[in-house]
Amino acid sequence: MQTNYRYMKKRLAILNEIFRISINSILSSKLRSILTILIIALGIMALVGILTAIESIENSISSGFSQMGANSFTIQSRGMRVNVNGKRYRTKNYSYISMQQAREFKEKFKFPADVSILVWATGASTIKHESNKTNPNINVRGIDENYVKTAGVEVAKGRNFSNYDLSNGISAAIIGDEVARKLFPNNENPLDKFISVGNGRYRVIGVLKKKGSGFGGGPDRSVFLPYTNVAVYFSRPSMNYSVTVQPHDPKLLEAAVSEAEGIFRLVRGLNAIDESDFNIEKSDNLAKLLIENLKYVSFAATFIGLITLIGAAVGLMNIMLVAVTERTREIGTRKAIGAKSSFIKQQFLSEAILICLIGGILGVMFGILIGNVVSMLTSSPFIIPWGWMFGGLLISFIVGMTSGYIPAVKASRLDPIEALRYE
Repeated sequence: MQTNYRYMKKRLAILNEIFRISINSILSSKLRSILTILIIALGIMALVGILTAIESIENSISSGFSQMGANSFTIQSRGMRVNVNGKRYRTKNYSYISMQQAREFKEKFKFPADVSILVWATGASTIKHESNKTNPNINVRGIDENYVKTAGVEVAKGRNFSNYDLSNGISAAIIGDEVARKLFPNNENPLDKFISVGNGRYRVIGVLKKKGSGFGGGPDRSVFLPYTNVAVYFSRPSMNYSVTVQPHDPKLLEAAVSEAEGIFRLVRGLNAIDESDFNIEKSDNLAKLLIENLKYVSFAATFIGLITLIGAAVGLMNIMLVAVTERTREIGTRKAIGAKSSFIKQQFLSEAILICLIGGILGVMFGILIGNVVSMLTSSPFIIPWGWMFGGLLISFIVGMTSGYIPAVKASRLDPIEALRYE
């Protein structure tokens, strides 16, 4: 026991001496050490910073699509087109989903879920109120009473559409936050005021809670009318409706999709052998697609960071080899007074590792800060990528080991007599 204690004490003293000599050696060549540390820090910063930014973007995408109606799916019409030598051909003329079909599905679908009907009126409308008007980029959609639930929006002022509004197709409107601020400045109350949508005059019965611009403006840049009103005043041939379903229990999503497909096939009058002529799109499909594409950016960022680190490792190795040459007489002196080759080897290895770890710590810190600038821009919470933090330090350690090994071995193999004679 006493022997083990003495051995441990001796070993700690040796490690402490190695660390002290390494620090002195680094401080004795400040410019060279600082440049090497900055090269390492740059590589780690690029790696951690870009990957932190990507993680922030992923969180923002997931959060945004969750707010747009999580755990839901939409039934849409389907059209098949193929490309042959750059020319597009329609292979099947799938019919649009009519209002009657959307209504029939809503009546027959008895699954514990909310079902909403949506139809697009126009995507480039100018909305007016007295002398105020919006830009010609307002989405006008026809909806039912359940759209607010399935789309993940909330009525901040006023009320939602009622069954009476829908059955009679009254001229009422629910407007987005951006539209309300544009038409009713100075905190004017929009409720019960009249706005012009197309050639029609509509009474504002509700204002949606602000959601953020999102893709194409989102709900903030939209006006919602009863879908029965849109069917009359925005009528066009083959108006295409879509149906959104949101199960009460998110765990029943797949069961709801299967049930919905079966019922809608009956609504469309398809036989058992017929192919489904409609699509069922889950709400998170686009989010998953975007996040999947971000992986390629992650691979590119990782590749760039690793290339930078390889360059830093080569530079550090050259610097350490120069240091071995410059300190040949010092190495000879240490060996002459009893220093073992293993001690010399550990000393040079520790110098390389210490330089890389300092660069790694700086790189991780700056990478997190730079990555979280993107978090601020996307209104996401501050992200600390623990995995990449420890991964960056591990990479720094590996770079220090690999770049310092050859110089350390070269220093440990120097003949003390030849080293003392070196000029």
